[in-house]
Amino acid sequence: MIIQPATRTLSVKEYYFSVKNKEMARLNAQRAEAGLDSIINLGIGSPDGTPPVEALQTVALEAVKDGVHGYQSYTGIPELRKAFAAWYKRYYNVELDPACEIQPLTGSKEGILIISLTFLNKGDKVLVPDPGYPTYTSASLMAEADIVKYDLKEENGWYPDFDALEKMDLTGVKMMWTNYPGMPTGAQATKELYRKIVDFGRRHKILIVNDNPYSFIRTREHLSILEVPGAKEGCLEMNSLSKAHNMAGWRLGMVAGEADYIKEILKVKSQMDSGIFRPLQLAAVKALEAGEDWFTELNAEYYRRAEVAYRIMDVLGATYNRNAAGLFVWGRLPEGQKGVDVSDRLLYNAGVFITPGFIFGKNGENYIRISLCATVEKLEKALEKVRNL
Repeated sequence: MIIQPATRTLSVKEYYFSVKNKEMARLNAQRAEAGLDSIINLGIGSPDGTPPVEALQTVALEAVKDGVHGYQSYTGIPELRKAFAAWYKRYYNVELDPACEIQPLTGSKEGILIISLTFLNKGDKVLVPDPGYPTYTSASLMAEADIVKYDLKEENGWYPDFDALEKMDLTGVKMMWTNYPGMPTGAQATKELYRKIVDFGRRHKILIVNDNPYSFIRTREHLSILEVPGAKEGCLEMNSLSKAHNMAGWRLGMVAGEADYIKEILKVKSQMDSGIFRPLQLAAVKALEAGEDWFTELNAEYYRRAEVAYRIMDVLGATYNRNAAGLFVWGRLPEGQKGVDVSDRLLYNAGVFITPGFIFGKNGENYIRISLCATVEKLEKALEKVRNL
């Protein structure tokens, strides 16, 4: 390069799964030459199922029409915003004004960076869960904010320790990331937990951003932090069609909150893209109309897959919570074992990749994570490989 990259890039590395996918592609080429089968990838949570048929039919019909291939509204089409609002009312009992309290996103991962760029100045502090989704940290760093980790521990149900939070120096803390059902832990929210988080944020004047894409996957009930009275004054919530509707590659998400927050987010977002392809938005409307039957069938498959993942954990001597939610099984390894060592051993010796917990923070070092985004047959094959190692 004839120039140096921006200083902010020194604070982040290439995303872990991007690096690992390139490594697995190289290993698969070697395995093919040796006559071995491909690596079974139980890493990232990319649903392998098909979206609702109505969504598929809609995008096929709409994409061949004239006049739909140009730039779209930065705020999303009214039909989509209304569908998100109806979805929130139907499943979360949350009233949202589709005209000003919802901003569609090209996936909620984009939203993490946009929200960070919107509200964080250089040197602002951000509370980030440990363990937690790595993008909360990287997006904050790219916004030149300072990271303040808060511990999530198994003995506390993977919930924040509010007594410990109150004892922390919160000077300069402007934003806090929360994520329930939790990734990677699968911890499920409760109404009381959300009430405590909202109260904490309000008292300390900290913007709470709740990331909520797993609330339909292996959950007891569908919960939103915005159900708490007054939450919209100090909270944003992101959601997505990626997990609950098998539409990860479609890149369709949203952020909801008080109109003033959404207005500020649009200032940044409108500089970064030119709207979502109209046929995709109309397909999302159909997907959001899916009833409980869709989620019942979806979860029946994930429960079947989880049973095999539990058996893999058993072979590895790991302990886990059968009541956890989401697309993953999170397991604690026997004392003295680290997730990265177990992950590498399985990858290189068994041809099975599972995610080491250290990528989610120091509190995940002795854990591993198995994705349920693989068929029962593929999970069974992985189980056999692990058992025979």
